[in-house]
Amino acid sequence: MGPLGFLTGVVLGSAASIAAVLVMVLVIFLAVSSDHPALLEEYRPLVRAVVLFGLLAVVAGAAFVGLQKHRSWRWAAQGLMWATLAAIAWSYWPSEGP
Repeated sequence: MGPLGFLTGVVLGSAASIAAVLVMVLVIFLAVSSDHPALLEEYRPLVRAVVLFGLLAVVAGAAFVGLQKHRSWRWAAQGLMWATLAAIAWSYWPSEGP
């Protein structure tokens, strides 16, 4: 495995673990939201994060498999993985404002 395969594996493992933990948090929110109605405000950002990191995990998984098996589409998958990662970083980047 080369350096790009290693980096892709790191992105894959990180995205999958973040998505899994966010799903666990979502389950806990569902279990306690009747007792704590303030948690209802957090559902939308939480579900959004689960979807984003789940998508990144799927794309990174495809990129990893493509690299390891030397598929013809591996570079397109790599580009999509890095674009997805950049889009997630951009979406969480703080905006200037008051």
